[in-house]
Amino acid sequence: MGRRLTQKELLEEIQLERKMLDDTLAPIPERWMTRSGVTRGGWSVKDILAHLVEWQQMNLDWYAAGLRGDKPAMPAPGFTLREIPRLNQMIYRKHHRRPLYAVLDDYHSYHERIVGLIKTLSDADLITLGRFSWTGPSWTLSDYLRASTAAHYLWARTRIRRWWKQRGTNGK
Repeated sequence: MGRRLTQKELLEEIQLERKMLDDTLAPIPERWMTRSGVTRGGWSVKDILAHLVEWQQMNLDWYAAGLRGDKPAMPAPGFTLREIPRLNQMIYRKHHRRPLYAVLDDYHSYHERIVGLIKTLSDADLITLGRFSWTGPSWTLSDYLRASTAAHYLWARTRIRRWWKQRGTNGK
């Protein structure tokens, strides 16, 4: 995947990207967070945040399964890596009707859970290829954690910022 990040580097990148995403979310009134049209697929800000949460939950589940000696279904039971668009649609359907407050609670708590996990890991755990059987031959645990946090925060921020700018600064 790119440059492997140590614990310190990973936490710094996550903190930076999360702050930038939170700064992007700050001016958006809650009533706008449930309006569709942020993505081409019609997702709302709430749907995007639920998507982030679900991927973080999957990451935590993969790690826990690996610790038990299990090999988790990657990326999810019944899905291959080539079917991620279909998986993302399933995630959207799963969370679309959830209330905003519940998604926002999860958005905060799952971020803290991921950061908490990273703080317990050594650099060797994070950046050594093959350290965990479930990560495969070309990705490290750091790569997976980065993808479900910092990289996903950047993806979300880019889409939300573009959508919000199109509405003007007061959400017209």
